[in-house]
Amino acid sequence: MSVTGEGTPGDVPRSALADTVLRRLPAVYAAAADPERAAQNRAYMRDVAPFLGLTSPVRRGLSRTVLAGVPRPDEADCTAVALRCWLLSEREYHYFAVDFLRRSVTYCSSGFLPVVRYLLTTVPWWDTVDLLAAQVVGGLVAADHGLTADMDAWIEDEDRWLVRAALLHQLRYRENTDTERLFGYCARRSGHGDFFVRKAVGWCLREYAKTDPDAVRAFVAGHRTRLAPLSVREALRNVGP
Repeated sequence: MSVTGEGTPGDVPRSALADTVLRRLPAVYAAAADPERAAQNRAYMRDVAPFLGLTSPVRRGLSRTVLAGVPRPDEADCTAVALRCWLLSEREYHYFAVDFLRRSVTYCSSGFLPVVRYLLTTVPWWDTVDLLAAQVVGGLVAADHGLTADMDAWIEDEDRWLVRAALLHQLRYRENTDTERLFGYCARRSGHGDFFVRKAVGWCLREYAKTDPDAVRAFVAGHRTRLAPLSVREALRNVGP
Protein backbone atom coordinates (compact mmCIF):
# COMPACT_ATOMS: atom_id res chain seq x y z
CA MET A 1 0.00 0.00 0.00
CA SER A 2 1.04 3.52 -0.66
CA VAL A 3 -0.28 6.32 1.54
CA THR A 4 -2.59 9.06 0.38
CA GLY A 5 -2.44 12.68 1.43
CA GLU A 6 -5.05 11.85 4.06
CA GLY A 7 -2.73 9.28 5.61
CA THR A 8 -4.76 6.24 4.57
CA PRO A 9 -3.25 3.16 2.91
CA GLY A 10 -3.54 2.47 -0.79
CA ASP A 11 -1.57 -0.06 -2.86
CA VAL A 12 1.90 -1.26 -1.91
CA PRO A 13 4.40 -0.20 -4.59
CA ARG A 14 5.98 -3.05 -6.53
CA SER A 15 9.48 -3.69 -5.27
CA ALA A 16 11.75 -6.62 -5.98
CA LEU A 17 13.89 -5.51 -3.06
CA ALA A 18 10.90 -5.65 -0.71
CA ASP A 19 9.99 -9.07 -2.08
CA THR A 20 13.45 -10.34 -1.15
CA VAL A 21 13.45 -8.73 2.27
CA LEU A 22 9.95 -9.88 3.19
CA ARG A 23 10.69 -13.40 2.02
CA ARG A 24 13.73 -13.63 4.27
CA LEU A 25 12.68 -11.56 7.27
CA PRO A 26 9.92 -13.67 8.89
CA ALA A 27 11.87 -16.89 8.51
CA VAL A 28 15.11 -15.46 9.93
CA TYR A 29 13.49 -13.60 12.81
CA ALA A 30 11.00 -16.31 13.80
CA ALA A 31 13.74 -18.95 14.01
CA ALA A 32 15.36 -16.98 16.84
CA ALA A 33 12.16 -16.23 18.77
CA ASP A 34 12.22 -16.45 22.57
CA PRO A 35 8.64 -16.87 23.86
CA GLU A 36 9.50 -16.11 27.49
CA ARG A 37 11.27 -12.87 26.59
CA ALA A 38 8.46 -12.07 24.15
CA ALA A 39 5.93 -12.13 26.97
CA GLN A 40 8.13 -9.86 29.09
CA ASN A 41 8.59 -7.42 26.21
CA ARG A 42 4.88 -7.30 25.50
CA ALA A 43 4.10 -6.52 29.14
CA TYR A 44 6.81 -3.83 29.31
CA MET A 45 5.44 -2.17 26.19
CA ARG A 46 1.91 -2.09 27.59
CA ASP A 47 0.62 -4.71 25.18
CA VAL A 48 0.99 -2.43 22.17
CA ALA A 49 1.85 -5.48 20.02
CA PRO A 50 3.02 -9.11 20.29
CA PHE A 51 6.76 -9.69 20.31
CA LEU A 52 9.15 -12.38 19.13
CA GLY A 53 11.45 -11.79 22.09
CA LEU A 54 14.60 -10.76 20.21
CA THR A 55 17.19 -8.67 22.02
CA SER A 56 18.56 -5.67 20.14
CA PRO A 57 22.00 -7.25 19.47
CA VAL A 58 20.40 -10.45 18.20
CA ARG A 59 17.96 -8.52 16.04
CA ARG A 60 20.71 -6.40 14.51
CA GLY A 61 22.70 -9.50 13.61
CA LEU A 62 19.67 -11.15 12.06
CA SER A 63 18.90 -7.99 10.11
CA ARG A 64 22.35 -8.10 8.53
CA THR A 65 21.55 -11.62 7.35
CA VAL A 66 18.22 -10.46 5.92
CA LEU A 67 19.84 -7.56 4.05
CA ALA A 68 22.90 -9.39 2.76
CA GLY A 69 23.37 -8.59 -0.93
CA VAL A 70 20.33 -6.31 -1.08
CA PRO A 71 20.95 -3.29 -3.35
CA ARG A 72 20.55 0.35 -2.37
CA PRO A 73 16.83 1.13 -2.04
CA ASP A 74 14.89 3.87 -3.74
CA GLU A 75 11.81 5.57 -2.34
CA ALA A 76 9.41 2.92 -3.66
CA ASP A 77 11.51 0.22 -2.00
CA CYS A 78 11.45 2.11 1.30
CA THR A 79 7.69 2.52 1.08
CA ALA A 80 7.12 -1.14 0.28
CA VAL A 81 9.45 -2.48 2.97
CA ALA A 82 8.05 -0.22 5.67
CA LEU A 83 4.39 -0.75 4.93
CA ARG A 84 4.71 -4.50 4.44
CA CYS A 85 6.62 -4.81 7.71
CA TRP A 86 3.87 -2.83 9.44
CA LEU A 87 1.36 -5.45 8.29
CA LEU A 88 3.20 -8.07 10.34
CA SER A 89 2.05 -8.38 13.93
CA GLU A 90 5.23 -8.78 15.92
CA ARG A 91 6.91 -5.57 17.00
CA GLU A 92 10.40 -6.59 15.90
CA TYR A 93 9.26 -6.36 12.28
CA HIS A 94 8.32 -2.74 12.89
CA TYR A 95 11.75 -2.19 14.44
CA PHE A 96 13.33 -3.65 11.32
CA ALA A 97 11.38 -1.18 9.18
CA VAL A 98 12.37 1.76 11.38
CA ASP A 99 16.05 0.79 11.21
CA PHE A 100 15.79 0.34 7.44
CA LEU A 101 14.31 3.82 7.04
CA ARG A 102 16.88 5.41 9.34
CA ARG A 103 19.61 4.13 7.04
CA SER A 104 17.74 4.95 3.84
CA VAL A 105 16.02 8.29 4.47
CA THR A 106 18.51 10.14 2.24
CA TYR A 107 17.11 8.20 -0.74
CA CYS A 108 13.59 9.50 -0.07
CA SER A 109 11.98 12.75 -1.17
CA SER A 110 9.64 15.01 0.75
CA GLY A 111 6.84 12.95 -0.79
CA PHE A 112 7.74 10.17 1.63
CA LEU A 113 6.40 12.10 4.62
CA PRO A 114 2.82 10.74 4.32
CA VAL A 115 4.24 7.22 4.61
CA VAL A 116 6.02 8.16 7.82
CA ARG A 117 2.86 9.82 9.12
CA TYR A 118 1.04 6.55 8.61
CA LEU A 119 3.74 4.67 10.54
CA LEU A 120 3.63 7.21 13.37
CA THR A 121 -0.11 6.84 13.81
CA THR A 122 -0.55 3.10 13.19
CA VAL A 123 0.29 0.82 16.15
CA PRO A 124 1.97 3.85 17.74
CA TRP A 125 4.12 3.82 20.85
CA TRP A 126 7.28 5.66 21.86
CA ASP A 127 9.56 2.81 20.75
CA THR A 128 8.88 3.46 17.07
CA VAL A 129 7.67 7.06 17.18
CA ASP A 130 10.82 8.53 18.71
CA LEU A 131 13.27 7.10 16.18
CA LEU A 132 10.98 7.87 13.26
CA ALA A 133 10.59 11.45 14.49
CA ALA A 134 14.23 12.26 15.19
CA GLN A 135 15.92 10.34 12.40
CA VAL A 136 13.41 9.96 9.58
CA VAL A 137 11.08 12.96 9.86
CA GLY A 138 14.05 15.05 10.96
CA GLY A 139 16.04 13.96 7.92
CA LEU A 140 13.21 14.73 5.52
CA VAL A 141 12.60 18.19 6.97
CA ALA A 142 16.32 19.02 6.96
CA ALA A 143 16.44 18.14 3.25
CA ASP A 144 13.28 20.10 2.38
CA HIS A 145 12.47 23.03 4.62
CA GLY A 146 9.09 23.26 2.95
CA LEU A 147 8.04 20.39 5.19
CA THR A 148 8.11 22.73 8.18
CA ALA A 149 4.54 23.58 7.18
CA ASP A 150 3.65 19.96 7.91
CA MET A 151 5.37 20.18 11.28
CA ASP A 152 3.35 23.32 12.02
CA ALA A 153 0.22 21.28 11.31
CA TRP A 154 1.36 18.27 13.33
CA ILE A 155 2.07 20.32 16.44
CA GLU A 156 -1.61 21.34 16.45
CA ASP A 157 -2.94 17.85 15.75
CA GLU A 158 -5.17 15.97 18.17
CA ASP A 159 -2.98 12.87 17.80
CA ARG A 160 -0.44 12.91 20.63
CA TRP A 161 2.11 10.98 18.56
CA LEU A 162 2.12 13.53 15.76
CA VAL A 163 2.55 16.27 18.36
CA ARG A 164 5.45 14.34 19.90
CA ALA A 165 7.00 13.80 16.46
CA ALA A 166 6.79 17.51 15.66
CA LEU A 167 8.50 18.33 18.96
CA LEU A 168 11.24 15.75 18.46
CA HIS A 169 11.98 16.13 14.76
CA GLN A 170 14.81 18.61 15.45
CA LEU A 171 16.36 16.49 18.19
CA ARG A 172 19.60 15.93 16.23
CA TYR A 173 19.87 19.35 14.59
CA ARG A 174 22.11 20.97 17.23
CA GLU A 175 23.31 24.36 15.91
CA ASN A 176 21.01 24.03 12.89
CA THR A 177 17.93 24.01 15.13
CA ASP A 178 15.15 26.37 14.14
CA THR A 179 14.89 27.89 17.62
CA GLU A 180 11.81 29.93 16.81
CA ARG A 181 9.95 26.72 16.04
CA LEU A 182 11.53 24.75 18.87
CA PHE A 183 10.54 27.24 21.56
CA GLY A 184 7.27 28.09 19.83
CA TYR A 185 6.22 24.46 19.73
CA CYS A 186 7.18 23.95 23.38
CA ALA A 187 5.23 27.03 24.44
CA ARG A 188 2.22 26.02 22.37
CA ARG A 189 2.09 22.54 23.91
CA SER A 190 3.30 23.46 27.40
CA GLY A 191 -0.07 22.71 28.96
CA HIS A 192 -0.78 19.48 27.09
CA GLY A 193 -2.47 16.85 29.21
CA ASP A 194 -0.59 13.82 27.86
CA PHE A 195 2.51 12.46 29.58
CA PHE A 196 4.30 11.65 26.32
CA VAL A 197 3.85 15.18 25.01
CA ARG A 198 4.99 16.78 28.28
CA LYS A 199 8.01 14.47 28.30
CA ALA A 200 8.83 15.40 24.70
CA VAL A 201 8.69 19.11 25.51
CA GLY A 202 11.32 18.60 28.18
CA TRP A 203 13.39 16.22 26.09
CA CYS A 204 13.76 18.47 23.06
CA LEU A 205 14.69 21.38 25.33
CA ARG A 206 17.20 19.23 27.21
CA GLU A 207 18.80 18.18 23.93
CA TYR A 208 19.04 21.74 22.64
CA ALA A 209 20.56 22.79 25.97
CA LYS A 210 23.67 20.89 24.88
CA THR A 211 24.03 23.54 22.16
CA ASP A 212 22.71 26.66 23.91
CA PRO A 213 22.07 26.13 27.63
CA ASP A 214 21.47 29.83 28.29
CA ALA A 215 18.66 29.97 25.74
CA VAL A 216 16.96 26.97 27.32
CA ARG A 217 17.32 28.36 30.84
CA ALA A 218 15.84 31.67 29.66
CA PHE A 219 12.93 29.95 27.95
CA VAL A 220 12.13 27.84 31.01
CA ALA A 221 12.38 30.87 33.29
CA GLY A 222 9.96 32.79 31.10
CA HIS A 223 7.46 29.93 30.82
CA ARG A 224 7.82 28.18 34.17
CA THR A 225 4.23 28.89 35.19
CA ARG A 226 2.96 27.27 31.97
CA LEU A 227 5.35 24.34 31.66
CA ALA A 228 4.55 21.08 33.41
CA PRO A 229 6.95 20.18 36.24
CA LEU A 230 7.98 17.11 34.24
CA SER A 231 8.94 19.30 31.27
CA VAL A 232 10.95 21.64 33.48
CA ARG A 233 12.84 18.78 35.15
CA GLU A 234 13.69 17.24 31.79
CA ALA A 235 14.71 20.54 30.22
CA LEU A 236 17.09 21.50 33.04
CA ARG A 237 18.36 18.06 33.93
CA ASN A 238 21.92 18.69 32.70
CA VAL A 239 22.23 22.47 32.93
CA GLY A 240 20.59 23.51 36.20
CA PRO A 241 18.19 26.38 36.83
